[in-house]
Amino acid sequence: MITTKIDDAILVAQFQQGRKEAFETLLNRHKDKVYTTIYFIVKDRYTAEDLLQETFIKAIDRIECGKYNESGKFGPWIGRIAHNMAIDHFRKQKRNPELLTEDGSNVFSSMAFREESIEEIKIKEDTNLALKALIDKLPETQRTVLVMRHFSDMSFHEIAEETGVSINTALGRMRYALMNLRKMIKETNLAYDQNIYSQ
Repeated sequence: MITTKIDDAILVAQFQQGRKEAFETLLNRHKDKVYTTIYFIVKDRYTAEDLLQETFIKAIDRIECGKYNESGKFGPWIGRIAHNMAIDHFRKQKRNPELLTEDGSNVFSSMAFREESIEEIKIKEDTNLALKALIDKLPETQRTVLVMRHFSDMSFHEIAEETGVSINTALGRMRYALMNLRKMIKETNLAYDQNIYSQ
């Protein structure tokens, strides 16, 4: 294809002008190298696949917000984003090691549950119900991707296959779902751990 010969800088400029397919070309051109960068740090294929997709979501956000100024250097730029995300993930894993009981459940999760009062549990349940009500207000395509990602724990590759769209389209739907959800959370003053939906 002729598009494979187009410079990264031109593709970025085309994407900034609204040509979504330009970013898909960038994704396909760099995803293997970016994946390798991540995998060497996290050492887990599934984690690396998820961080790969999240890396490109962050790249899209930065470009659309006008934070990309690496003319002609898209490869190293996306590589730095991937490296930083992988390192952050690795550090989180180190800070929160997973200790499992004999039945496979997380020790800390069990302890946290036992320490919660009935009132705290009720507040959490009410908050979750309110959050689900907000999710129900999202457009169907956005809601579907959000539910698959955060409630079914599916990778973006799996979501793309299940919904019959490209990975780039799945990424876009997820990004807009998060933007709309955060906006509704802010408007309703819902006290919720928004870090859960920070990716």
